[in-house]
Amino acid sequence: MSEQRVVLVTGGGTGIGAATARLLRTAGHQVVISGRRPEPLHRVAEETGALAHPSDTADPEAVRELVEKTVAAYGRLDGVVLNAGIGRPGAVGDISVEDWEELIRINLTGPFLLLRAALPHLLESRGAVVAVASVAALRNSVGNAGYATSKAGLLHLCRSLAIDYGPQGLRANAVCPGWVRTEMADRRMARFAAEAGLEGGAEAAYAEATRLSPAMRPGEPEEVAGAIDWLLSPAASYVNGAVLTVDGGVTTSSVSGVAFDYRVEPRTPRP
Repeated sequence: MSEQRVVLVTGGGTGIGAATARLLRTAGHQVVISGRRPEPLHRVAEETGALAHPSDTADPEAVRELVEKTVAAYGRLDGVVLNAGIGRPGAVGDISVEDWEELIRINLTGPFLLLRAALPHLLESRGAVVAVASVAALRNSVGNAGYATSKAGLLHLCRSLAIDYGPQGLRANAVCPGWVRTEMADRRMARFAAEAGLEGGAEAAYAEATRLSPAMRPGEPEEVAGAIDWLLSPAASYVNGAVLTVDGGVTTSSVSGVAFDYRVEPRTPRP
């Protein structure tokens, strides 16, 4: 990659995507941010100087236009950050077919379509891809069948890129964040607080959800953005097909060992 890179970031209007755009722009790179909501995209663009292009990356025509606009504006494409995603709760017997299909369409098919459109340019620049997956792709939890499945698929999509196109210079890696303060996580924490009767709302829910994590706190978007920036950079030139957990150490814990440190009582009986 050249010293100044051109990077396309999906889901770039909020959370991890916005933090990544800020970090890359601060380092002098050209950034195109994409997402389905124009307002947050334009706010980040005005703040950072990134180029905003609202689009639905699960739409093949929109994806083609997004890549074409990026290359037309900057003449090349060096990196893609696959950050756009949604969450829908539910066990296999509970999640609706519509929610399942939407999860797969946005979290997995969308990245596939974008990669197909971007691939010729990434091969030309010997570029890099970073997918924002989740610790749910590695360690599942109750009522999370569709989201976890879509994120696990995203991991193997990146590994397939590494295997198939690594000999041509393309690198593809994934980060797996734990709980990070984003709009989507804030909404989930607000629901959790209401369901569990926690006083203190989302803040109390974050504290409860991360109580067994070695870090004992949620992450910040900037902490994940730093990992993404490194994986995109020449400093990670020998890193390909890797999965980097950015989770405060939560995936290092053994479920069977929790009882030695804590008394665990379920809020509701398991079926």
